[in-house]
Amino acid sequence: MSGYIAFNSVIAESNPTNVMDDRDRQALLDGEILLKTRPHSAWGGAVTARMYLPIKRSQAWQQLTDYPQWVKFFPDLVSSQVIAREQGQAGIKRIYQVARKSFLMFSAQVEIYLKVFERVQTTEHQIQFRMEQGDFTDFAATLQLQDCGNGTVLTYIVQATPKLPIPSKIIQEAIRLDLPTNLRKMRQTLCQD
Repeated sequence: MSGYIAFNSVIAESNPTNVMDDRDRQALLDGEILLKTRPHSAWGGAVTARMYLPIKRSQAWQQLTDYPQWVKFFPDLVSSQVIAREQGQAGIKRIYQVARKSFLMFSAQVEIYLKVFERVQTTEHQIQFRMEQGDFTDFAATLQLQDCGNGTVLTYIVQATPKLPIPSKIIQEAIRLDLPTNLRKMRQTLCQD
């Protein structure tokens, strides 16, 4: 479990607060995707994105922890598989994902093996992703679900550095253009049931 604590502290540094002001809360309720990109290493990028889901936290959680279904959320994700469940460790899994992406003149396929920690708490549910191996120098992500009125606020925090030397500004621009569309697709898929 020590890996969990160390990983949690990395994400905490990139997410200083979960507090929303009234303007952000209203923007989320109106369907906007709130997005903040930032550099992460010379060749990496980081993002914090938030969106409102008009469904209960437990309903969103049930679907989000069904990792093979993630191909429905993200069009560039072509495979998402649970490859192992930790013996005697509830809420810890290993997953394998493959994504294909084209942006400007770049086209790439990336593979990643992730250790996934699932935490259910009274005030929020959280999924943490820690890279075990893959086509990144580093990768860490957290997905948080918190109650908001009759629905849920989903916060997605990710930081990654690809092995290919792509300038941080290009990665941030790709995130800024793609992630809101991907999150809208995720919301549509989660809320269609």
